[in-house]
Amino acid sequence: MTAETAPDRPVLRVGTRGSQLALTQTGTAARAVAAAGGLEPELVTIRTEGDVLTGPLSQMGGTGVFATALRAALLAGSVDLAVHSLKDLPTAPVPGLEVAAVPEREDPRDALCARDGLTLAQLPAGAKVGTGSPRRAAQVRAARPDLEIVDIRGNVGTRLARVAPGDLDAVVLAASGLHRLGRQDAITELIDPSVMLPAPGQGALALECRAEDAAGDAPLAIGLAAVDHLETRLAVTAERALLTRLEAGCAAPVGTYGRLRGDELVLDVVVADPDGSQVMRRGGSTAHRTVDAARDLGTRLADELLADGAGRLARLTL
Repeated sequence: MTAETAPDRPVLRVGTRGSQLALTQTGTAARAVAAAGGLEPELVTIRTEGDVLTGPLSQMGGTGVFATALRAALLAGSVDLAVHSLKDLPTAPVPGLEVAAVPEREDPRDALCARDGLTLAQLPAGAKVGTGSPRRAAQVRAARPDLEIVDIRGNVGTRLARVAPGDLDAVVLAASGLHRLGRQDAITELIDPSVMLPAPGQGALALECRAEDAAGDAPLAIGLAAVDHLETRLAVTAERALLTRLEAGCAAPVGTYGRLRGDELVLDVVVADPDGSQVMRRGGSTAHRTVDAARDLGTRLADELLADGAGRLARLTL
């Protein structure tokens, strides 16, 4: 809907990438914020560098290529809110902008979409598995060194189309994206975190706006506060604090998963050699359910990993 269909409600201009997944998840988030704040959402499609360039994502400057154009639109005032996949958002803050809300997270796990309903353990030796993620590739290699990893890009539909009768036996995708697109039918296995830990922030959205719009009792601030989910924010804060301390980006084979278990915030981490020949796992928890405690947990585990040689193992630039 636009301002023409509801002229009595102020328009909330929401920036989004143009992919089907981005439009779907942005639309859902925008409607929730707008409903809580008494606003009328209007999606503004913005073409990002990551949508234009080709080649492996890890060689294009990382996930930040998807966020830069959206953030520029916010700073320029052409949109009021940007919706990012949190795993695509660089950890370094941008002056003048704030992630004002993190809605409740979708399933953070990775999903195998394979021919003939196969699971990762059932794929035959030499099977071709497609992924554009060094993190997924390293963990697949660690679990199944006999498989062939094929680097792929493209939207969800393009990747799924490459599974037999295409040229691949399977692809690994985020379960959250498949759920949001209604493509659960393609999932043959939800990969257990003990086998494959997700990317920091996977399954979560980041709702970013200008800092001055995030505070007070303005309609946008009210709408953002209403959709912010504390449990999700604590989990992803720990995950992203770990990533920040490791100085790792999307090109690094680092997986981490935070969640509340009883009264504790628990964080599991894996750092792997890109070829999957070695993996380093750590876990920790905190009984304090605060953003500061979550950040401290992620930082502490990162320090432990670095002290044990994680930087050399994952070939991080430190």
